Amino acid sequence: MLKKLFKLFTAPGKATTDPQVLTSGNHPIKRRQISNGAIKTIETLQARGYDAYLVGGCVRDLLLGRHPKDFDVATNATPDQVKELFRRARIVGRRFQIVHVYMGREMVEVTTFRANHNGGHRQAVQSAQGQLLRDNVFGDINEDAQRRDFTVNALYYHPADDTLFDYANGLPDIEARQLRMIGDPETRFREDPVRMLRAARFAAKLDFSLEPATAAPIPELAPLLSNIPPARLFDEFLKLFLAGHALATFRVLREYRLFGLLFPETDELLASDDGFNQRFIEQAMRNTDARIAAGKPVTPAFLLAALLWPVVVKGDAFYRAKGEAPAMAMQKAAGHTVAQQVSRIAIPRRFSLPMREIWEMQGRLPNRSGRRAEHLHSLPRFRAAYDFVLLREQAGEILDNLGDWWTRYQDADPDEREAMVSKLGGRSGGGRRRRRPRKRPPAGATS
Repeated sequence: MLKKLFKLFTAPGKATTDPQVLTSGNHPIKRRQISNGAIKTIETLQARGYDAYLVGGCVRDLLLGRHPKDFDVATNATPDQVKELFRRARIVGRRFQIVHVYMGREMVEVTTFRANHNGGHRQAVQSAQGQLLRDNVFGDINEDAQRRDFTVNALYYHPADDTLFDYANGLPDIEARQLRMIGDPETRFREDPVRMLRAARFAAKLDFSLEPATAAPIPELAPLLSNIPPARLFDEFLKLFLAGHALATFRVLREYRLFGLLFPETDELLASDDGFNQRFIEQAMRNTDARIAAGKPVTPAFLLAALLWPVVVKGDAFYRAKGEAPAMAMQKAAGHTVAQQVSRIAIPRRFSLPMREIWEMQGRLPNRSGRRAEHLHSLPRFRAAYDFVLLREQAGEILDNLGDWWTRYQDADPDEREAMVSKLGGRSGGGRRRRRPRKRPPAGATS
């Protein structure tokens, strides 16, 4: 247990210029657990006279016995200086400039130590609500620790001498399995409202609770997320739901009234739900987590289709009630749903188009007579649409064993498939009727 290794006395949530220093043998991190790319990046910076450390989530995860997905480096070198040292490096970001350093197939994110907004080499730009619009203000490691979001992320590790530095008493919070904001939570959330989503994501990923003072302002400040560009919220959506903890994340987001800022129409329907929509979305999250755990691919299109399906169903019923044919009603409902959603989360066309195809095929999969089944089975989006039918049935929707029929159809040989279609009734021929040849008019007739 960490508490048996570390005896720390710093005030919780307060960064300090006198960090707790844990030397080799007094912490559980081993150099062999760190990627070669991160080690080489740090060694290159140090060889040129710069300070460099592993920082943040990777250090936290190593202490928790997890395998970090990425390794981040913090340094006193500026972004331009970092870029000059590496052949394959590029500066990204406008609000926060960082450098992506590529070591073979590995990408190491390198950040320059930050300082307070009113100091450093450059001035920060803030909105009237306190949101940081540009913040390339550089400082030293002590100031950088104060700019970190949570205490458990203000941990720095120096591979060269195997030393761990804790600037905000994060180790006791790791032991207590809680997230605590560094500084005043309301001020920090106003600076960057996305920190509220990060709090939810970390709580779900790590199975941590939010420290009461950190959690308290979130429901009231959640509407500030409407000021975040939709493109950035789409990136956050990917981090929230495609990291293997979608179900837990969904529940935390709803607990702190954050989900409605991402999917407002879905959230409204969940509030008046009889239980099906909740079961349906949670089953989609559960299935997504299972696929990721099994190493299977997942696509944002399918999960987005599930999250927005209650809205589509409501729209489909609305247009049918106005007299629209089923296919047209679904098309209009899908179009309206996407148009409304992209104003909140910018969904790229490479995901919105297959998402709509999944929805529209829900009305086509029950029509299997003639050669329709063969045609539907050949479509590129068939598998996703079929999985969507199974999801609906898993959530309790009665579809006359449609999912089971399509499961057996896929496993059957051609003769068995033909017999399955014949049992459904209807024409046994093709889906299209053959047109009768036009009769030629008698010789000498005029039109």
